[in-house]
Amino acid sequence: MPLDQTPEPHPPAVKPPPAAPPTPPSPAYVQIGYLFALVGALLFSTKAIIIKLAYADPSGSVDAITLLALRMMMALPIYLIIGGLAVRERKRSGQALPPRDAVIKAALVGLLGYWFASYTDFAGLQYISAQFERLILFTYPLFVVVLGALFFGQKIQMRAVAAILVSYIGLAVIFTEKLGEGGDHIALGAALILGAAIAFALYQLLAKPLIARIGPALFTCIAMSGAAIGALVQFFLTHSVSDLVVSERVLLLSLMIAIGATVLPSFFLNAALHRISAQANATIGTLSPVMTIALAVAILGEPLTLVDLLGTALVLAGVGWFTLADQYARRKAARLPPG
Repeated sequence: MPLDQTPEPHPPAVKPPPAAPPTPPSPAYVQIGYLFALVGALLFSTKAIIIKLAYADPSGSVDAITLLALRMMMALPIYLIIGGLAVRERKRSGQALPPRDAVIKAALVGLLGYWFASYTDFAGLQYISAQFERLILFTYPLFVVVLGALFFGQKIQMRAVAAILVSYIGLAVIFTEKLGEGGDHIALGAALILGAAIAFALYQLLAKPLIARIGPALFTCIAMSGAAIGALVQFFLTHSVSDLVVSERVLLLSLMIAIGATVLPSFFLNAALHRISAQANATIGTLSPVMTIALAVAILGEPLTLVDLLGTALVLAGVGWFTLADQYARRKAARLPPG
């Protein structure tokens, strides 16, 4: 190289442009999430009615652990098939499968939300009425808000607190009316259902980030398969195989719980969590006890009073208020410039 030739300096490093802010979901996308949450809540509301019908079967052939095992045995093949199709579709489209740690966490979250919460719910229904059970169980939106603020760094939205308070004033009104219907075991039944409510609130908070990583359909299949394994292990540790021999009516009711009150609402619930916040999903879920009360009156013959109607109106007012306020806040945030 000639002496007067000097090497050219390296061009200055070019900073990559800043990442664009995430695009907020469209209003239609969020509204479908509200619809999914509503349908899931209404389907879940049938569970207590069907369980009470199974316990009332003249054969007296089923307890909480057996009924839960039958439910999961019937639901598990459906989750395995749908999960297998979801995995095949991911491979076909070149998408990576979820990492092992996410799969394990999803199964553990499923154990919490659909085995432990379901078992305590089924067990509590042996001692208290369907209406009373639903009222206690749906204290879980309050636990979603409180536990989210205490352990998950979430801000407590005042509109959520206000709407939940309105809804729970309504639930308290109905609760007072039904307080004397639980019999001698009311405290045990109420404690079991309260444990289910807390477990389900934790499930909602823990499930949302995993659903974002795995996708709602595949997450649902993994979580529910984990719950099914837990229910079956519990049954075989405490019962003999012959206990699965139940009447045809109990088998039919178990199938109704497995499909109509487990498989379908679980997919609707997790699809809703993918689109709206856990607080919004939980608040809309307070419609479920209202539906349960209506079904308990129509099917189980439980009485309906003016106090029940007043409480129902307050629940509907709280849910409607929060849903409209949440939609308005999302639209307002979408219109704000980034910065």
